[in-house]
Amino acid sequence: MPKPLASPDGAAIRNPIHALARWRDEFKEIFSARVRERQLGFRQSWYLGALTLGTFSIQLITGMLLMLYYHPSIPQGYADMKDLQFVVSSGVFLRNLHRWSAHAMVFLVFAHMAKVFYRRAYRPPREMNWVVGVWLLLLTLLASYTGYLLPWDQLSYWGITVGSSILSSIPFIGEKLRFILLGGHTVNANALLRFYVLHVVILPLAIILLVSVHLWRLHKDGGMYFENEKHADKP
Repeated sequence: MPKPLASPDGAAIRNPIHALARWRDEFKEIFSARVRERQLGFRQSWYLGALTLGTFSIQLITGMLLMLYYHPSIPQGYADMKDLQFVVSSGVFLRNLHRWSAHAMVFLVFAHMAKVFYRRAYRPPREMNWVVGVWLLLLTLLASYTGYLLPWDQLSYWGITVGSSILSSIPFIGEKLRFILLGGHTVNANALLRFYVLHVVILPLAIILLVSVHLWRLHKDGGMYFENEKHADKP
């Protein structure tokens, strides 16, 4: 690793290359250099975490392609959905791939959490990673909910109207949360724009950040959980 530079008076000068080297070493800690032999075999969990990450990657790729044809405005958003269905080449396939991978991601996250809870893998030293996983579950549900409004059809409009009304029933803070989420008192253009920004910018970045923390903690906690870790195979 490069040593820090020194000025004529003896004071240390920050070296950008030194900082990049440290960031590289910290990034490598996310991925384990050695794994147990049992972790390489096929298990009953069917690699639920990896499958969830795969569906999220599909979401990112198809979402960026859909952004090329979508405008978050009224009534253009609905017209863009119709163009994807009848005008854009393979537009139906692209939209359905995005939608069904979103459904699969929600199912896989629930299945992954249920498997972790059933096997009691949330116990120390993995309790922090369990909390990160709970937050990832909530962000996944919120990402699915915000994307529900974007087609701007009758189903999405009334679905968000009912959902936001349920949110407003929370004591003391419900009305304020509903106003912040919708940008007003009704589902209108402000709500569509806010849902779009949440769906394509804020929530994906938050999920990517927490997934990175999740993988880092998985490595720090000793890799995948086994019921008899004391007798697990050595790396």
